[in-house]
Amino acid sequence: MLDTRAQGIERVVAGAVIRNNGTVLLLKRAQSDYLGGIYELPSGVVEAGETLYQALRREVAEETGLEIVGIGRYLGHFDYPSGSGVLTRQLNFLVTVRPAAVALSPEHETFAWVGQAGLAEYPVSQQVQSLINGTL
Repeated sequence: MLDTRAQGIERVVAGAVIRNNGTVLLLKRAQSDYLGGIYELPSGVVEAGETLYQALRREVAEETGLEIVGIGRYLGHFDYPSGSGVLTRQLNFLVTVRPAAVALSPEHETFAWVGQAGLAEYPVSQQVQSLINGTL
């Protein structure tokens, strides 16, 4: 986290790759939001006073209703400008969740469990596509 600040990164986001039977959970951003309509990983900003893992657990619970029961390996990061132009780095982890139904937050319209073969049917960023290709 400290290294990202030294590199000029203004915001850090924790991202979760949640796998299930050869698929990955993707969430569709609300059309009215920045980058509306694209599919993304469950993710969110690391708030002040919060550890990366605390943010990961909180964001997955808020966005999906799922509870993380294990945080696995670090999968890498990617950088992007937010809707307000803030340089953001998303740090991504493979996580295990307690089996349950997905319950979306209002910031997402729908979700999909997507396998390698079906990934081309969903609009995702190149960064998310590369990350998923490396985990399936």
